[in-house]
Amino acid sequence: MKNNWHIETKAIQSGYSPENGAPRVVPIAQSTTFRYDDAASVAALFDLEAEGHIYTRLSNPTTEAFENKIAAMEKGKAAVATSSGQAAIMMAILNVCPSGCHFLAGSSLYGGSVSTFNNTFRKMGVEVTFFDQELPVDEILKLARPNTKLLYGEMLANPALKVLDLEKFSLIAGKLDIPLFVDNTFPSPYLCNPVDFGADVIVHSTSKYIDGHAVALGGIVVDCGTFNWDNGKFPEFTEPDESYHGVIYTKDFPESPFAVKLRAQWLRDTGATISPMNAFLSSLGTETLHLRMERHCQNALKLGQFLQGHKNVSWVNYPMLPDNSEYERGRKYLKGGSGVLTFGVKGGKSEGEKVMNLLRLAAIVVHVSDVRTGVLHPASMTHRQLTEDQQRAAGVTPDLIRVSVGIEHIDDIIEDFNQALNSI
Repeated sequence: MKNNWHIETKAIQSGYSPENGAPRVVPIAQSTTFRYDDAASVAALFDLEAEGHIYTRLSNPTTEAFENKIAAMEKGKAAVATSSGQAAIMMAILNVCPSGCHFLAGSSLYGGSVSTFNNTFRKMGVEVTFFDQELPVDEILKLARPNTKLLYGEMLANPALKVLDLEKFSLIAGKLDIPLFVDNTFPSPYLCNPVDFGADVIVHSTSKYIDGHAVALGGIVVDCGTFNWDNGKFPEFTEPDESYHGVIYTKDFPESPFAVKLRAQWLRDTGATISPMNAFLSSLGTETLHLRMERHCQNALKLGQFLQGHKNVSWVNYPMLPDNSEYERGRKYLKGGSGVLTFGVKGGKSEGEKVMNLLRLAAIVVHVSDVRTGVLHPASMTHRQLTEDQQRAAGVTPDLIRVSVGIEHIDDIIEDFNQALNSI
């Protein structure tokens, strides 16, 4: 596959190269196991001395094609698909942050991530320090500890829609000599490639825009191949792994030690594996990602402009609106503002609930980022497990309504919100 293809071409052509007479579309390898000609072949696979598939919990031909496609689109060296976005985030962090370690995270994050970091990770002996992303570099550097292993942020925060200052975060990570992890779910690889601005590891909930049709749960971790794991801070990468007969990841897999270790240890031991069917559906969705994202961005901008002018709307948040605080940063890092916006209804939470109940085309759903327009009230739904202070730190106010703008005709979307807002 060519590395200099445009991302639109990679979305369709990358990941799978059929041989003469093979299926043109990547086939679904709906099998848990694989056949071998001799015992030595299997031994080589188990010792990580040969490429191939042992068991679908670890790898699968359909899944491999999907992983290769996303790695190519994110300009990475390798990728590991998982059962969900949450699994991707957890395994990626635990891959470098064992018990007794610490990491830094911007506070504008998805509620599920905040809950995982603040509760589950602490029970596992992994500590996190959340910080205001707008703090000066020197203030953030003071939060680091000798056992700090990574810096984490969301490229476009859910639902605060704060745009991550990638160059600032990359500078901080560089000064601390730790990797920068970026959740790129909302922009997708089409609107942003974080590796261009210093990211080392990229995670996605592929259940969102990559799938795009709300049919396939999944996640993926991309190893950009940019971080020096030999810097003395990550002995688990540079010392022999006895569970694989002494493999040393940085020595034996110099291009993508992070991805190989994640698959060999965490995917093996947790079993949080994407199914071949979901990998197939996610890969199929990726083929139209560029087309869908263009429409999502167009529709979200037009809906945001309409809502700004409605008498019953108190505020609108969308990074590509010229008066938005994230506008300049959005134009710097993103090709578009993605398909999610938030707004508040005059009268607060109670009036906002009335509007949500009056919508006809847009449905109340917990999911986000697919072809259908949906709405959600984060404070009482996705972020309800957080305290009010944690919610506000994540950009969630009691009156906030999140809209996942679909790719229906924009006139129909606007008319639906207009009739609902005019009815209160």
